Amino acid sequence: MCAYRLFQPDRVSTSVVFSSPHSGRDYPWTFLRQTVLDERAIRSSEDAFVDLLFADAPVHGAPLIAAEAPRAYVDLNRAAEELDPAVIEGARLAGHNPRISSGLGVIPRVVANGRAIYRGKIGLVEAETRIATFWRPYHECLRTLLDEAQVRFGEAILVDCHSMPREAIESISPAGKRRPDVVLGDRFGASASPDVVERVEAAFAAAGLRVGRNAPFAGAYITQRYGRPARRVHAVQVEIDRSLYMDEAEVRPNNDFEDFRRLMVSIVADLAEIGRTGEVPLAAE
Repeated sequence: MCAYRLFQPDRVSTSVVFSSPHSGRDYPWTFLRQTVLDERAIRSSEDAFVDLLFADAPVHGAPLIAAEAPRAYVDLNRAAEELDPAVIEGARLAGHNPRISSGLGVIPRVVANGRAIYRGKIGLVEAETRIATFWRPYHECLRTLLDEAQVRFGEAILVDCHSMPREAIESISPAGKRRPDVVLGDRFGASASPDVVERVEAAFAAAGLRVGRNAPFAGAYITQRYGRPARRVHAVQVEIDRSLYMDEAEVRPNNDFEDFRRLMVSIVADLAEIGRTGEVPLAAE
């Protein structure tokens, strides 16, 4: 199993980089033997098919990096240091961390609805091996893509691609109010400039989708780590309602998948256009 798949355009023509860190679905057989969950339940926290929704990125001049390892195995949207002593033998907890407390560290203890992944604990060496084999290569590649975009265009815009359970939106939506189809997270303005977020929102709104911001998802490790708007590096987390294109219980595309996939083609084109500001001339050597 590789750490990621990288889809590059013939020629990069935009400062936008697409990343899908939770769509990995290559489950090692050794891991499936460790878990107490069945093959469907273990996939409940996976952003299934999100990489397919954004697959046209290279057609529009933008790279797409997509995880191979599943989120339940190693979470690429957590810091490598977020080790959970409740599931990793020998790990030490440095201060209070709400993600670790809820079982959602870099090696998750639970999947959706708090269902435990393991009967007991895994060893610290195994946890560190997963991080070295999958987490570090993914982030090294993502960092390189953003650095290259900034050198070439004078800026970098990271679109961090995710999906959200329908129940997550229902839980925060007032009765009678239309729920958002898409939630954008910019860490309340800390990870991207307002104009970039507005243009990302406009791309989804133009396709007829309702867009919310920062609730219930404001952005996690990836937006926090890479979003530096003062340095012209912007990171926006995109959460799409899973019920629009998949059967959440069965973890498979629903009857609307192809129509929604076609809708995403135009959205991805509009997102790529945000970063089409022209290349920065290279200094003479």
